[in-house]
Amino acid sequence: MTTETSFNTSFHNFLIAGGIAGISVDAGLFPLDTIKTRLQSPDGFVKSGGFRGVYSGLGTAALGSAPTAALFFCTYENTKRLLNSNGFFTIWQPIVHMTSAAFGEVTACLIRVPVEVVKQRRQAGFHSSSKHIFRSILQLEGIAGLYRGYMTTVLREIPFSFIQFPLWEGMKSFWSDAQGRPVSPWQSSVCGAVSGGIAAAVTTPLDVAKTRIMLADPASIEAGGKLSLVLRSIYFAQGIKGLFAGIIPRVLWISIGGAIFLGVYDKALVTLIHD
Repeated sequence: MTTETSFNTSFHNFLIAGGIAGISVDAGLFPLDTIKTRLQSPDGFVKSGGFRGVYSGLGTAALGSAPTAALFFCTYENTKRLLNSNGFFTIWQPIVHMTSAAFGEVTACLIRVPVEVVKQRRQAGFHSSSKHIFRSILQLEGIAGLYRGYMTTVLREIPFSFIQFPLWEGMKSFWSDAQGRPVSPWQSSVCGAVSGGIAAAVTTPLDVAKTRIMLADPASIEAGGKLSLVLRSIYFAQGIKGLFAGIIPRVLWISIGGAIFLGVYDKALVTLIHD
């Protein structure tokens, strides 16, 4: 059994499986995420900390990873159920997966963005603690400061999911048909690694822009969060190389992370359904 599960799968199973998957990825691959963030920082890799303290901000990430992943998969799976309950959509599965992923990302970003803002500033060496960063943001920028880059993050995550999830679901379906039985969790992991790596490479410029907006000084133009302006600024200052800063650790992180995230999710879901 895979994530193409029966309608008997309950809401809390999606919640628990998603939470387990999220923690597994963030705990295991956090150093790659830190290196990627520092490569994309406007201050540069060395000034942002280089290879020192690559676990800075792990506590914040771990705190937010479970609810973020759980919220994504609950929304994704239930939107997929709703669309598939209408016979018209059953012949358009890529559209179903893209739409479900888009709704999942918009919802998950309600938690992901504040966590990312605090985590990335910690990774870039802005303050000595995540608690200090959180308090500073609230004092200087209010709640809006915690959601700086929300639209940019959504505009990054939706194209990413449009690529990753139809590829993931499509590869699983092809593999399942080829072997005459549902894919196993390790096969789902392989599909997750390939689909995640492709999506990561294509959407790197959006990730760079999101990082710049979240790390920008509150008084700067970049802090306004206008994606096109930030992308142009990066291109004119650093060219194509700047737009794809951190692509290697990002692709590695998301390829390995996709294997863990989607593989663990399928495995946890199967275990919960059979218990």
